[in-house]
Amino acid sequence: MRGRIRTLLVVAVVGACGAFAASCVGTDGGAVADGGGQEVNADGGADKAATGGGDAEQLQDESTTTTTTAPRPPVETLTMRKLRQIGGDISPKSVVASGHGVVTAQNMMYTHTVTAYDANGELLATIPDSVTLTDFGIDRPGTFKGAPVEAAFTPDGDEVYVSNYSMYGPGFSEGKDSCSPGDGTTTSFLYRISTKSWKIDQVIPAGAVPKYVAVTPDGSKVLATNWCTWDLTIADTTTGQVLDTIKINGRYPRGIAITKDSKTAYVAVMGGSDVAKVDIGTGAISWIRNVGAGPRHIVIAPDDSALYVTLNKAGQVAKIDTATGQVLARVATGTQPRSADISTDGTALYVVNYENSNISKIRTSDMEVLVKEPAGHHPIGIAYDDSTGRVWVANYGGTIDIWDEVPAGTPAPTGAVSASD
Repeated sequence: MRGRIRTLLVVAVVGACGAFAASCVGTDGGAVADGGGQEVNADGGADKAATGGGDAEQLQDESTTTTTTAPRPPVETLTMRKLRQIGGDISPKSVVASGHGVVTAQNMMYTHTVTAYDANGELLATIPDSVTLTDFGIDRPGTFKGAPVEAAFTPDGDEVYVSNYSMYGPGFSEGKDSCSPGDGTTTSFLYRISTKSWKIDQVIPAGAVPKYVAVTPDGSKVLATNWCTWDLTIADTTTGQVLDTIKINGRYPRGIAITKDSKTAYVAVMGGSDVAKVDIGTGAISWIRNVGAGPRHIVIAPDDSALYVTLNKAGQVAKIDTATGQVLARVATGTQPRSADISTDGTALYVVNYENSNISKIRTSDMEVLVKEPAGHHPIGIAYDDSTGRVWVANYGGTIDIWDEVPAGTPAPTGAVSASD
């Protein structure tokens, strides 16, 4: 090789995008019903919702540059620090991160929108939930509104699927929190939104009151749990065609977690105490019994070794060995733990406690609650953003909080102190 080769040490500078943000640029019988504004317990009670290291840079012939990014420390060792709060015309039921620098909030029937943000919390787009079904080959003339509940990105972050609690327009009735198959509750749809155009580009029929939605890690299928028809929709992401509808035979299926090989889905059945294990290819079901009262949300360890299940009625989170189906531990987090997410390295679990209006951070190795941090009113959704290492919390009271994860003692960057929009 001709020319000089010079090696320069470039020190990574931590700034406003998070202490170890990979995408940083610059220097800166259980509780059962859930949706429609309230969650109803199996006993009939109701809770109304409120309206760093160095980077080596090598210069070859003074023109070729190669850079690397310092790895984040284990997330269990980091400290949560409030970055900002987002307000506006939102009523977030859930929040989900793409891992590619985009986060969406699903705003239910109160505002009929999905809002999209960049990794720093700046608004990118507001997507109305109105749709003309005939544009997608569905013989229902007219324009209809939805009611976004949950969402799931495709692996490449190019699309996001959204479940709609119910549809609004001729021939549709509002969804129900207490319901059963055949009771007349009308079916609904999943939307796919392009993150390039921020338009709805696919509509998929689902059952009555679809709640949780998940995309297989290989990107080939989208799954949705249907609260009132007690079943699971599986559809092809390319064609939008429904491939299978699997009867769960349990009241109120909700959370879904899918294994890395895209072959197995675990489904939380919130009206009881069990988790269904579903073979996505064949539809065969087996059961993990007696997990705890009111299993609502499930996340799976990055290596598929464990499930973490929020127990809404019990006020706990359970850790389950996927190899044996045994409950390894249960830990109390607060009143009505709802959604959860896990750090990319698998060392930390985050849970929102709805009635306590706070967040629990749990070390997954021994299930110790490391810290509880205050949230907005009625936190209901939470997401760990792999692109920044930040934690996003959707508060049903009408705000979204963003938290950094930083080494203890890290000074706050100038201008990045908590701010409300």
